[in-house]
Amino acid sequence: MSKKVILASASPRRRELLRWIYQDFDIQVADIEEIVPEGLPIGEAPEYLACAKAQAVAGAHPEALVIGSDTGVFVEKDGEMQMLGKPHTEEEAKEMLRLLSGRRHVVKTGCCLCYQNVKYAFTEEAEVEFYPLSEQEIQEYVATGDSMDKAGAYGIQGCGALLVKGIIGDFYTVMGLPVARLKREIERLG
Repeated sequence: MSKKVILASASPRRRELLRWIYQDFDIQVADIEEIVPEGLPIGEAPEYLACAKAQAVAGAHPEALVIGSDTGVFVEKDGEMQMLGKPHTEEEAKEMLRLLSGRRHVVKTGCCLCYQNVKYAFTEEAEVEFYPLSEQEIQEYVATGDSMDKAGAYGIQGCGALLVKGIIGDFYTVMGLPVARLKREIERLG
C-alpha cells in the first residue's frame, strides 16, 4: 500500500510495533473521551474504543489508512467479568495487581482500520497467567512507574514480564497491537 497511514494512538509501544509493517506513518491522537456506552457487552469495549479513535481521526483524513487500537485486561471479580483499564493512582495499580496475582486473565486488543469511508474492526485476545505476587513484589513493581500507563497496571514487554507465569496467544496482543494479524487484515482490506 502506498497510501498515507495514520496511527490514532499516543502509545509508544504501538508506534514501535507498527514500524514492523510501515516505516513511514503519522501519529494523530484522537481527541475523544474514552467512554463505553451503557449496555455494550464489556468484552466489546476495546474494539468499540479502537473504532471511536480511528473514526475521529479518519473524519479529517478520509484519504488515509487510519489505525485505531485499544487494549483491555479482563478478570473475574465477585462472579462478574471486569475490565481493568489504566490505573489513575499508585494505590489503584496495586489493587489491580493484587487482583491479578496468582490468576489467569484475558487481554483483548481491539483494532479498527478506516480507509476511504470503509471501516473494518477486529479483536484479538490472549490469556495471561500471573505468578502469586508478594506485597513486596507489587510495591517494587509499582515503584518503577511502569504500571501507570498500562491497562491492568502492567506491561509485559518491560519488567512486568517478571510477574507473568505464562501466556497463551499472541504476545503482541498483550503489548497492545497484534501486528501479525493487523498486517494480514490490512492486506485483506486492499
